[in-house]
Amino acid sequence: MRNFAIIEAPSVLGHIPTHLGVARMPEALLKAGLAERLGARHAGRVESPPWREERDPQTQIMNPHAINEYSISLANKVGEVLDKGEFPVVIGGDCSILLGTLLGLRRRGRFGLFYLDGHADFYEAEKNPISGAASASDLGYATGRGPAVVADIEGRRPLLRDDDVVLFGYRDGAIQARNRCQPIPEDLLAYNRNEVRILGTETAAEEAVAHLTRVDGPEGFWIHVDVDVLDQGIMWACDHPQPDGFSWDDLATTLRTAMQSPQAIGIQFTIYNPDMDPGHLSGRGLAGTIARALAPFGQRQVG
Repeated sequence: MRNFAIIEAPSVLGHIPTHLGVARMPEALLKAGLAERLGARHAGRVESPPWREERDPQTQIMNPHAINEYSISLANKVGEVLDKGEFPVVIGGDCSILLGTLLGLRRRGRFGLFYLDGHADFYEAEKNPISGAASASDLGYATGRGPAVVADIEGRRPLLRDDDVVLFGYRDGAIQARNRCQPIPEDLLAYNRNEVRILGTETAAEEAVAHLTRVDGPEGFWIHVDVDVLDQGIMWACDHPQPDGFSWDDLATTLRTAMQSPQAIGIQFTIYNPDMDPGHLSGRGLAGTIARALAPFGQRQVG
């Protein structure tokens, strides 16, 4: 059983100017009762440096030095929670917060990543199709590919080994090819949306967890959820909604399967934009699904 601790990470340093509302994701999910449903302690909020739209001329990335700074601050907070024996539940913000959460783990040793996302997020900075936003490249940076300011934070390149990552549910393969994205490494285990469907969500998730918990594998693993892994019919409040994504049940099944492993060490949620969600139906659905999946594994009661 876990003691859940929620960390607010409202950084949009790695995001695009038209979708900065993702900074309000923590507020929206907390308002929907997520902390109470999880019996979670509120562990604090990590504020970010100011967002700037222009690309850095040397790296072609927006806000690379601010992302470096923020990653160190977020890693410190994640470390504090882990030191208390708690299970961090980090609410973004955009996907570049991954660099901070993983830095917190990298300081401790070798850890893996269960990456649930509608996109592979593996673009090189110069080929990034969305104006140098690190949220399209964070998995590449985390595995050590990219300028040192984002890919070698604290001299700890890479934060992840390729074979300690499972990419799960992505459905942008054709777009990657069209934009000449660098290929996904062969030793990085990847299940696209169709492969998850064919195997069945639970079976695919069990295979993913088995890979991350193999005998010669990492000490534990982090879970990343970009809400655009969900189908646009239920999650339209994100920057790149797509059809043919996960249902709420698919997400809940995957998270429950991951949480059954004692080697699951923390989780983060990113990219939900309350500004794009009149009535907050998608947000309420998300909070309810997270609670349904995680609450059975928690033990602290709020209040």
